[in-house]
Amino acid sequence: MSTRGRMAWAACGLAAAAVAALWIHGAAAPSAPAPGSSAPPAPASTPPFVPSMAGTQPDGRLGAAAGDTLEVDAELRHLFDYYLSALGEAELPAIRAGIEKELEKRLKPGAAADARRLLGQYLAYKRALAEAERSQGAPASGTSFAAAARGRLLAMQELRKRYFTPAEAAGLFGDTDARDQDAIARLALLDDKTLAPDQRLQRMADLDRRLPAGLQEERTAPLRVLNVEQQVETARRGGAGDDEVYRLRATAFDPQAAGRLAQLDREQGEWLRRISAYRTASAGLGGNQAAIQQLRDSLFTSWEQKRLGAYE
Repeated sequence: MSTRGRMAWAACGLAAAAVAALWIHGAAAPSAPAPGSSAPPAPASTPPFVPSMAGTQPDGRLGAAAGDTLEVDAELRHLFDYYLSALGEAELPAIRAGIEKELEKRLKPGAAADARRLLGQYLAYKRALAEAERSQGAPASGTSFAAAARGRLLAMQELRKRYFTPAEAAGLFGDTDARDQDAIARLALLDDKTLAPDQRLQRMADLDRRLPAGLQEERTAPLRVLNVEQQVETARRGGAGDDEVYRLRATAFDPQAAGRLAQLDREQGEWLRRISAYRTASAGLGGNQAAIQQLRDSLFTSWEQKRLGAYE
């Protein structure tokens, strides 16, 4: 869920921290060795499913219970959505084939068959949801944000009954429903004009305490990462090197997380080096757009070039 009403600088900082938090927990990121250690030989590179997925790994930690029974949980939906995010770069039949190939690679035959069946149901549900949202009119005049959001969630849950059993729906969507219900409850508190400011704060705190452990971690992880990275920035200004930064992060998180954040530092440094080279070289081209484009092509992929506008 997106956070509303944040100032732009705060949103950017939290977004960067959220990305780092994903790396800390190892999502879609290879581990990196500690400074000074020997890295294992790199495996043969596998072409990304689509160019924009370069440097990532498919989401979802799939599992099967005893007897080759598929575990239906949010991780399965994460895998589906990872590939479905390629729509626009790849056609749906190719995306579906890519998901099925990944399922066959990760799961035993029985669990893979169950996952393929759920994939078909999930795609049908997504099509029906898109159609329902296109045909849905605007909320009635005077409807609060909370009431509109609650109505949309209830409609989604009702639609799922056509495609999933209660257990399947709970496994696939339980985490997102918990997030949405929490967000709706907070919107309702903001809309409630009968509450005094201190009452509203107290009820917000009550909602914080009632959050499931996983959702609490999800909400606080970016802020914890942001706090540690502020310490890292202070340490670097004081002359700290990579080894000291690694130890600071390893103490706050763990060695694997510190290694991944070090890798993120290296990638960001490389990106800024190329940006600097681009700026210097393009300044000497006198506005020659053909030459500037040739320079871009030599330094950046087509996907990276979409980010250049923020640096020009």
